[in-house]
Amino acid sequence: MSEARPQGLPADERVNLLGLPRAQLEQWCEALGSKPYRARQLMNWLYKRGVDRFEDMSDLAKDFRAQLQTAAHVTLPEIMRVQQASDGTCKWLLRADSNQAYEMVYIPETDRGTLCISSQVGCALDCSFCSTAQQGFNRNLSTAEIVGQVWLANRELGFKPAGDRIVTNVVLMGMGEPLANFRNVVPALRIFLDDLGFDLSRRRVTLSTSGLVPQIYKLAQETNVALAVSLHAPDDTLRSQLVPINRLHPIAELLEACWHYIDEQNGRSVTFEYVMLDGINDAPAQARALARLLAGHPAKVNLIPFNPFPGTPYRRSAESAVTRFRDELVRGGIIATVRRTRGDDIDAACGQLVGRVIDRTVVRLGDRAAAAEARSRAQVSA
Repeated sequence: MSEARPQGLPADERVNLLGLPRAQLEQWCEALGSKPYRARQLMNWLYKRGVDRFEDMSDLAKDFRAQLQTAAHVTLPEIMRVQQASDGTCKWLLRADSNQAYEMVYIPETDRGTLCISSQVGCALDCSFCSTAQQGFNRNLSTAEIVGQVWLANRELGFKPAGDRIVTNVVLMGMGEPLANFRNVVPALRIFLDDLGFDLSRRRVTLSTSGLVPQIYKLAQETNVALAVSLHAPDDTLRSQLVPINRLHPIAELLEACWHYIDEQNGRSVTFEYVMLDGINDAPAQARALARLLAGHPAKVNLIPFNPFPGTPYRRSAESAVTRFRDELVRGGIIATVRRTRGDDIDAACGQLVGRVIDRTVVRLGDRAAAAEARSRAQVSA
């Protein structure tokens, strides 16, 4: 039995089936000597019926279930703490290992239930206004840990196979930069979209990135989900201060990748996220500059009230400033909305997820970006 493993899997390691999209699961079943249709049966039990115990998968042959017990497992993230906000938002702290933890958040609304999930333990992108970024970075989450968040949330929220969908939307806007964990995120996206998986519409799965341009081009070849981009400034000087990745991939380069993604995927638009920081990026002139930047392209802007955290030098823009900024965008022909803050009384709002990152094994990208910028300047001067 130990020899029947997908290529590259150590003989003494069982496979967490939550980490295998359909094509890979079919290959894995064949490696066990079973027919590919067994993969479809497994996905039906895992995602349609919400069953994680092989002994309860009654239409599987007994010998195949015995093989599964030896070669596979279905392991979910371990819940360390649950917090409920006054507005119904729920946040889970999930164990990554003995020292590290990450978070996911469920936001209930009248017409949808949105689950905000994490892709990394911490984040190396070092965006100055984000509490997660200030925690440093420990490691990528595996595909199984990413998929397991959605599976776990469904269970905790009372999923019933014959009932209505509880988690209707999934957004990769929790801890981490999803495109920095490309290898594990893309298989998870496939499971979210697969009609034998969570069967979510591509418009109901959103990947949010700070702007890893090469990976945006690569993503356009791999999958088709809604794209959200953390922009936060209309010019390179300010954005490089707020979002250090801009020093490597400036706005013009980033926007070109965004328009390419939409063209390749026949998408409707890119959502640009813009955190409103008092006196920093909320002036009417900056709104007009942003409108000029995006005019004529399939873009919409989501204005996000800044959510403070201990030690931050930033303040939330006044409501009147946010309204004025939005109105300037609309006058410039840009669709603009203001995100309603949810879960801020339990630090579950945008930019507030911190998890627990004790072993910060990787230097922040802000440091690497500054070093790369200095090298580039030295080369130019030489």
